[in-house]
Amino acid sequence: MMLICSSLVVFVNIGIFMGFFFHTYAAKKYNCKSILGLDIDSALIEEAFWYLRKFVKMEFAEKKNTNNTNVKAVQDVNESEQCTNKSSNEGADNGSSHQSSCERNLSDIVSFRQENFVRSRPHDKQYDTILCLSVTKWIHLNWGDDGLITAFGKIWRLLRPGGVFVLEPQPWSSYERNRRVSETTRSNYRDIKYRPDFFREMLLDKIGFRRVEVVTSDLSGTRTGFNRPIFAYYK
Repeated sequence: MMLICSSLVVFVNIGIFMGFFFHTYAAKKYNCKSILGLDIDSALIEEAFWYLRKFVKMEFAEKKNTNNTNVKAVQDVNESEQCTNKSSNEGADNGSSHQSSCERNLSDIVSFRQENFVRSRPHDKQYDTILCLSVTKWIHLNWGDDGLITAFGKIWRLLRPGGVFVLEPQPWSSYERNRRVSETTRSNYRDIKYRPDFFREMLLDKIGFRRVEVVTSDLSGTRTGFNRPIFAYYK
């Protein structure tokens, strides 16, 4: 299944840089209008921006070295850094609102923002696609059933009609391995009623998604821990 998006918000684990590389791939592969990455950890957001700036520098240098002098290439790299810093400060979709020599650079499309999605105020826009990869376990363990239901409800409201929610839930065995991270996770683990096997019923019957597809039931050839099924829920 191919997801064509005009605007995209992504919830990803960027601790191992998967988030940044996915953003790069999606922006170029699907010509996304905007991509916003959220994470509760500000250090990971800063790290993602560092990689974004590094990538934009390399991309500018490669493009300009083919036609211009080295001096001109350095000037364009500096300009790209300014664009990236602007994206960092705004953390929003502004790629289509201004025209400049850095139009449609990765830094115009991709942004990252530190946010506690469960507790944050509602966003003022809607999106075509939302991804939640290897995240639901941590929402569930830290904020319990109520927090997970809140997150799913917010995701549904943030999607445009016909939008897609791409979900990679972690199995219950993963909850068991991580339940002792804190006193909060230990307590919530004991009280959880809605285990991952119930997510499908919850999202379709309670949250309001119309249908679901299994994107892949077996990611063969991937490293251990990344062979979980991924589901696409349609609003």
